[in-house]
Amino acid sequence: MSSLVRIAGALKAGSRLLGGNLRSKTGVRNAGGGVHIEPRYRQFPELTKSQVWQAEFLSGFMWFWILWHLWHDTDAVLGHFEYPDPSKWTDEELGITPEED
Repeated sequence: MSSLVRIAGALKAGSRLLGGNLRSKTGVRNAGGGVHIEPRYRQFPELTKSQVWQAEFLSGFMWFWILWHLWHDTDAVLGHFEYPDPSKWTDEELGITPEED
């Protein structure tokens, strides 16, 4: 029975320690008050120089990647087969009805 009392006392002290720390701190409530970010109807957002630099760098890298692979691996875009010669196709393959009709 005494071990149960010790365990209960330890749990009670621990809950007071943890609960007291959590309850003593007051949180900041952002739910009330005015608008936190002013709306900008039909206006461009204000960007920092860092955001502009990052956007320029990423878009430049994207175009480098696309053009590099277009130059060095054109088969990925155009296909890796010989393009058929349309002058050798028959009227039936092209879906043209015979002239007799």
